[in-house]
Amino acid sequence: MEQRRLGRTGLRVSRIGLGTLTWGRDTDEHDAADQLKTFWEAGGTLVDTADVYGGGDAEYLLGQLIGGLVPRRDLVIATKAGSVPDPDRRSDGSRGHLLAALDDSLARLGTDHVDLWQLHAFDPYTPLEETLGALDLAVASGRARYVGVSNLSGWQLAKAATWQLAAPGARTPLASTQMEYSLLQRGVEREVLPAALDLGLGLLPSSPLGRGVLTGKYRGGAAPVGSRGDAEHLAPFVAPYLDETASRIVDAVLTAANGLAVTPLQVALAWVRDRPGVAAPVVGARTAQQLTEALSVEALSLPEEIRLALDDVSAPVHRYPDQDWSEL
Repeated sequence: MEQRRLGRTGLRVSRIGLGTLTWGRDTDEHDAADQLKTFWEAGGTLVDTADVYGGGDAEYLLGQLIGGLVPRRDLVIATKAGSVPDPDRRSDGSRGHLLAALDDSLARLGTDHVDLWQLHAFDPYTPLEETLGALDLAVASGRARYVGVSNLSGWQLAKAATWQLAAPGARTPLASTQMEYSLLQRGVEREVLPAALDLGLGLLPSSPLGRGVLTGKYRGGAAPVGSRGDAEHLAPFVAPYLDETASRIVDAVLTAANGLAVTPLQVALAWVRDRPGVAAPVVGARTAQQLTEALSVEALSLPEEIRLALDDVSAPVHRYPDQDWSEL
């Protein structure tokens, strides 16, 4: 699999990443092992997790597989901290919480460092410089090689990345930002992606298949048995993308797939993988078979006319202040 630089750093990652959101909850150790082995054998390196996935079980499960199944040196392990399961406070970016969370993650993963440590969410109650100082300490102590952020708005991302660049050598530049991005969700193109491109951050798209909807399996309205939409705890996650607008985009993806003799999954994944600024879409699969289909996109590049048609049918409405002044 092709390897890409993550932003302006020297870190190289496979251009498809493996997500572990469901590991330890909906994905057991046997399926997780099959997925990781399949991913590694295909040349995949980037494995993305978080301290809250499965209440920590995703990290623990990944840690059990490292070494015995796949060599640690062959993987780029990315995890996150800062998201908390508290209805009154969804994030905690304090130095104490973040560094303690990193130590816990390392213990579960069974490693002395992670390759990419990401702030999971913006904390409005903690000074941003304190949060970013924790990322610097993680790198300085050797517990993290690179740092990034996740789920930050455009102004939050620009502020954080600029702060880190303001003192060369004293602070660690951000390597990446992880955000939802797909043909069904192009909101990052408004401010986040332009900021990332300008400041040298690589984008790691989550839910690149529109939470599974872009595979076409939800056409007709009924969720297939065993799908996310069929699971009580995940159905609300899928529901927002089952509207008329999404249906029109899915139809275009299906038309493109039929014309190319490939699957809708491959079309949707190839589209987001090759967008400007994207380093590696993070794919979460239910089975190794699903992951194999996603990894087969390595050989696919969308023809220009199909890419432009998909751009057009999924184009978000960006008006003032994003419009060019010449159009006003």
